[in-house]
Amino acid sequence: MAIVIKRVDPAALNLKENVVAINRVTKVVKGGKNMSFSALVVVGDPAARVVGFGVGKAKEVPSAIRKGIEAAKKNLRRVHLLDNTIPHQVLGKFGAGLVMLKPAQDGTGVIAGGPVRAVVQACGIPNVLTKSIGSHNPHNVVKATINALEQLRDRAAVMEMRGLSPDRAHEKVQG
Repeated sequence: MAIVIKRVDPAALNLKENVVAINRVTKVVKGGKNMSFSALVVVGDPAARVVGFGVGKAKEVPSAIRKGIEAAKKNLRRVHLLDNTIPHQVLGKFGAGLVMLKPAQDGTGVIAGGPVRAVVQACGIPNVLTKSIGSHNPHNVVKATINALEQLRDRAAVMEMRGLSPDRAHEKVQG
């Protein structure tokens, strides 16, 4: 089953930016070393349940962050949630990074660290339990978290996949 990602228009949203990681990178050339900065940025609108990430690279930190924000705005996706948490447990993978997201009761808050917290707060999930397994590389962890959020399905989508109509959900299927 292919997952279809619909484009989200960033102009209509109230996006908040969060810089997850800044890395100084060097390229060795004939004349010496060329230094530049790489920035991993997460943007999201908690009210609209939208999140995206981007990477920017430039000679100075502010312009790297600006490029990361522009890349993240082109990479926005909508997240399906229940009222105050996620609908079900999911495991997101990217490279060696694994991120597990579990639903939590009201009042739990965001139990997450570093890059996972940045993504979860950017898309506005108030209560969630997370565990980052495997790679601690911020790029892989952010991509694994977004992969997990893309796997979330709302009730109507699951009913449609199973061939049930929402008004007949309580009836047993005769086989």
